[in-house]
Amino acid sequence: MTIVKAAAVQISPVLYSRAGTVEKVIRKIRELGKQGVQFATFPETLVPYYPYFSFVMPPYAMGKEHQRLLEESVTVPSAETDAIGAAAKEANMVVSIGVNERDGGTIYNSQLLFDADGKLIQRRRKIIPTYHERMIWGQGDGSGLRAVNSAVGRVGQLACWEHNAPLARYALIADGEQIHSAMYPGSFGGRLFADQTEINIRQHAMESACFVVNATAWLDAEQQAQIAQDTGAPIGSISGGCFTAIVNPDGQIIGTPLTSGEGEVIAELDFALIDARKRLMDARGHYSRPELLSLLIDRGPAPQLRERSVAEAERSQEIL
Repeated sequence: MTIVKAAAVQISPVLYSRAGTVEKVIRKIRELGKQGVQFATFPETLVPYYPYFSFVMPPYAMGKEHQRLLEESVTVPSAETDAIGAAAKEANMVVSIGVNERDGGTIYNSQLLFDADGKLIQRRRKIIPTYHERMIWGQGDGSGLRAVNSAVGRVGQLACWEHNAPLARYALIADGEQIHSAMYPGSFGGRLFADQTEINIRQHAMESACFVVNATAWLDAEQQAQIAQDTGAPIGSISGGCFTAIVNPDGQIIGTPLTSGEGEVIAELDFALIDARKRLMDARGHYSRPELLSLLIDRGPAPQLRERSVAEAERSQEIL
C-alpha cells in the first residue's frame, strides 16, 4: 500500500519581494527534499505575500499598496515558476503553493501544483475571493475544480474559505482526491480564524475520506510592524489565525499543529486509511444518492474573448 511522506509548511514571505519569497521557497523545498518529503503544501498567496492591506485599509486609501502587489505578482509561466518547478524536480517532490498571479492588469489568487518531475500540472484560481479580497483579486472559473494525478496520487486543491463552499468541495470529493492541499493566509483573524480553519479541514478530510495537508503563513513581529506602519492598522488585526496541520481520513490530526512561528508538520500518509474510511462512508460511491442529489459543474475555461468563424455562424443560421 502507498505511503507518502508529506509536509505542511508554515513560512513567512519576504515581504514586498517576489524574488526574495521565491528564493526562500526554493531553499525550503531543497531542505524538505533532504528529509525525504514527497509532497509539500505552502500557504495561500505566499508569493509575494497575502494582501493584508486589503483587510485593514479603506478602498480609497489602498491604491499604492494594490499597485505594489500587482507589480510583484507572478506571471504563469515565468522564470519564477520555472525555478520552483526545477526545485521540485531536484527534490523529487510534488509541491502545492499559493501565488498572486498576474494576468494583464488583474491579480488572481492561484494555486500551482508541480509534479515531482518539475512540470506544472495544475494552475487553478480561487473561484470566489472572500469579502475584502474582492477588491484585489479576479474570480477563477471551474476548470481547476478537479483532482489531478501526480507522482504521489490524486491531488485536489482549494484556498481558504473555498472550504466553506460545499459544492466546490464535493467537486473534488467526486473526483477521487487522495491528498487535499488546503491553504490559508495565517497571521489574520485571530484565534477564531484558526479554530474555523481546523473545523474546515477536519470536516473535509472525513467527507472526502482523504488526507488534508494544510498550510498557513506566518508574519514575524518585524513584518507586522512594517505592515502596520504602511497601512496605519493595529497589529492585532494581522495576528493569530495560524493552523498548519495534517489530517487523516478519519478527521484526526496527525502530529502537533503549528499555531505560531515558522516550521513544518511532517507525517506519513498511509493510503490504507483511505480505503478503511471509504468502506464505511464513500461520498462518491455507496454513501451517495445521485438519482436524488447530484452536482452539475461547468469545468470549461471562461475566456473573455470567444471567437466564432464565419462557417460556424452560417451553420447556426442554417439550423435556425
